[in-house]
Amino acid sequence: MGYSVNDRVTLTDIAQQSGVSVATVSLVINNRPGISQDTRTRVLEVAESLGYPLKPAQASGRSTRLTTLGMVVKTEPTRAPEANPFYSKVILGIEEACRRGGIHLMFGRLPVDENNHPVEVPAMLNSEVADGFLMVGTFIDETITSINNKRMPPIVLVDAYSNTESYDAVVSDNFRAAYQAVEFLIRKGHRHIGLVGSEVNAYPSLRDRRNGYLRALKENNIAGTYIAEFNINRELGYEETTRLLKEHPEITALFGVNDEVAVTAMRAAQDLGRGVPQDLSVIGYDGTYLAVKASPPLTTMHVDIVSMGSAAVQMLAFRLENPDAVRMTLTIHPTLIERESVTDVK
Repeated sequence: MGYSVNDRVTLTDIAQQSGVSVATVSLVINNRPGISQDTRTRVLEVAESLGYPLKPAQASGRSTRLTTLGMVVKTEPTRAPEANPFYSKVILGIEEACRRGGIHLMFGRLPVDENNHPVEVPAMLNSEVADGFLMVGTFIDETITSINNKRMPPIVLVDAYSNTESYDAVVSDNFRAAYQAVEFLIRKGHRHIGLVGSEVNAYPSLRDRRNGYLRALKENNIAGTYIAEFNINRELGYEETTRLLKEHPEITALFGVNDEVAVTAMRAAQDLGRGVPQDLSVIGYDGTYLAVKASPPLTTMHVDIVSMGSAAVQMLAFRLENPDAVRMTLTIHPTLIERESVTDVK
């Protein structure tokens, strides 16, 4: 069917030639979610060929507005992300930002092994519906190489890592905050300070906290290091903390790489008959609800975890609108929350 310049092209005309419904054409023309990229491209090509007036962003076939977001969150071998006190808050921040912005949210689980390496890629990543993805808590490179999607939309990493600098990211200032936590213990007079959690080849955020611990000791001329090494995705360190404290009774303070580990370390110490904080000071990291519920309440480096999630949504929206802008990393700076688990050395 041909059209003269005086003919008014309707959505019905586009639908008939595209082989889709009028409702689908309307969604495409108005840049709404729920349409595959193949269908979107076909409808726009037909509309353009018929002379339907399209805005530049519509004619390109690529959305510049974030309407549908894919959230892919790591799922550990032993628990779902909603049960993780850290990632549950990240998810909350993402959900709140999407609700405020009227953004359709798709949720996908990314099963990982005990070292946070993906073992299965969710089908959602091969979908062409999402305008962009947030990858939460995993190594991105191994995931992306498994995707056969011809069109890779923008990706923002949230406490996730890549060997390249190809992605925007939102992370915690792990190294500096760990340094500050240990320095806080040093100011309290502690010289025999243990680290509970992490391994030499731990997940990058935990490795940075380990390095922050080591740097703080070195720069304060403290030679002794005491580390309970274990994989925190496999266990929380009760036995390792018990062994460390038995082998080194001179330890007066512990830094746990997260609140879960720190609370477990407190329990191990108390079971050995060491009171917290009168015999042993303990500080954690993350600022989750576990710190408040601990007995005694846990001093911790508080991360605004909800803001990490909401900021990632804003960053993804910016990337869609500005695809050629320089890559960015937003660093969330933790703050010290002093409670009852740390005291001065007597």
